[in-house]
Amino acid sequence: MQKYSIIIPTLNEASGIGECLLALQELRVECQLIIADGGSADDTREISLPLVDVFITVPKGRAVQMNAGAQKALTDVLIFLHADTFLPGNPLDLIQHAINSGAQWGRFDMQLVGESSMLKVVAAMMNWRSRLTGIATGDQVIFVTRSAFQEVGCFPDIALMEDIAISKNLKKISECYCLTAKVQSSGRRWEAFGVWRTIVLMWSLRLRYWFGTEPDALAKLYRQGKVFNKTL
Repeated sequence: MQKYSIIIPTLNEASGIGECLLALQELRVECQLIIADGGSADDTREISLPLVDVFITVPKGRAVQMNAGAQKALTDVLIFLHADTFLPGNPLDLIQHAINSGAQWGRFDMQLVGESSMLKVVAAMMNWRSRLTGIATGDQVIFVTRSAFQEVGCFPDIALMEDIAISKNLKKISECYCLTAKVQSSGRRWEAFGVWRTIVLMWSLRLRYWFGTEPDALAKLYRQGKVFNKTL
């Protein structure tokens, strides 16, 4: 019997989605695999269909896609996984242990995979920040009980920071359960824009979010990899 649903938002992930899904196949006895695609123009759908239980196409936007995937879930535990992130060994046992301990939601520690040695430092900072604040990021693979997810009204429909927003809401129900097992997430974006530049960008975006900048404006900066944009 399936007890968990893994929900993966995708958009033009043909180059890596096969590897991602193949790594999850042994979990399908207990786990429903759902892809919520934002209208990919490549072969994401064709590659994914034989390897998932549900494939849906919805308007693009990570929050919109994850909420749509959650609506298709038939289980009591939802796991939100990025297409470039890989789970550690025995992930369902780890999540179940957290839930048996009273957790309503939580996340994993993470490891960024890439060439730069600075990625280890970045991941360590993200893990410690999350542990201190009780805020989880999407790269850390958020898991949540269906009841808690519904109680907070799903992911807020915003262009960026949906993971921060839902964490703040979930904290009102219970503390974030921090699993020390590490997921492996691609450092491709960090290396593409430059690690130090991306560190400054991400801290800047978070700070502006806390001070009330609209997520649409933040999303534009994120896509461009810019700390400032005179057109905003």
